[in-house]
Amino acid sequence: MRPRLIPTSIPDLFVLEIDCFVDERGFFLESYHRRDFAAAGINLEFVQDSHSQSRQGVLRGFHYQDARAPLAKLIRCTAGAVFDVAVDIRVGSPTFGRWFGTELTAANRRQVLVPVGFAHGFVTLSEVAEVQYRQTGYYMPEAEGTLAWNDPDLAVAWPIPDPVLSGRDRAGRSFAAYRQAPAFIWPGKPRPG
Repeated sequence: MRPRLIPTSIPDLFVLEIDCFVDERGFFLESYHRRDFAAAGINLEFVQDSHSQSRQGVLRGFHYQDARAPLAKLIRCTAGAVFDVAVDIRVGSPTFGRWFGTELTAANRRQVLVPVGFAHGFVTLSEVAEVQYRQTGYYMPEAEGTLAWNDPDLAVAWPIPDPVLSGRDRAGRSFAAYRQAPAFIWPGKPRPG
């Protein structure tokens, strides 16, 4: 069945709902079906799947990869619950610097399609959460950037005010510094580099 694309306040960023078949045995769904996704207008080639587990209060992000290895992500929570956030970091975009957040849970089975040119992060709301995502590009550490999760210019309304962070995420750069050396220029073209 074709996924239902739910528009968000940021064009190109969508929440997806997938049909789920539930009976006395449990449930079944197709989290990704290339032909059905293409029929819904999602013509992306995914090349890598990643899976993380986090305890309550852990915040991961805001991560992105620059023009050397840009990638889009299809994100879902398969255990527990997270508050998932994407930030438009495409300089010149009408929504540059705006963020969208939504709760992804194992129960609601929603997914978020984060396009190239966005930074992404999430915080774990449940005791434990597992997040799985498909990527259109390969992970390349030297191309990865991190924005400060609590940058005042972004003013993300995180539901957990004092999260658990990695060293890398504690050292994320400010949005003002990103503006001085951006990774992406609107309309979705990566900055040469």
